[in-house]
Amino acid sequence: MPVPAFHPRDPLHGITLETIVTRLVERHGWDGLAARIPVRCFMFNPSVKSSLTFLRKTPWARDKLERWFVAELPPP
Repeated sequence: MPVPAFHPRDPLHGITLETIVTRLVERHGWDGLAARIPVRCFMFNPSVKSSLTFLRKTPWARDKLERWFVAELPPP
C-alpha cells in the first residue's frame, strides 16, 4: 500500500486506523503492542477486528497508538 502524501498539519492524513494497527503488528507483533499498550485486545486472543472495535471506543488508547505510529514515521 502506498504511503499517502505528507500533510504538514496532520501526519496521519489519509491513513486508516486499520492500516496503523496492521503496520504496527507487522513491525512489533502483538506481544510488542501489548507490552507498550497493555490492553486486553492486544494481550488475549488478539485480532485486528477486536483491536479496531476497542480503539474506536477508547480515545486514550487510540491516541497512544497513533502517537507511537507517528513517532516511527520516516521524516518527510
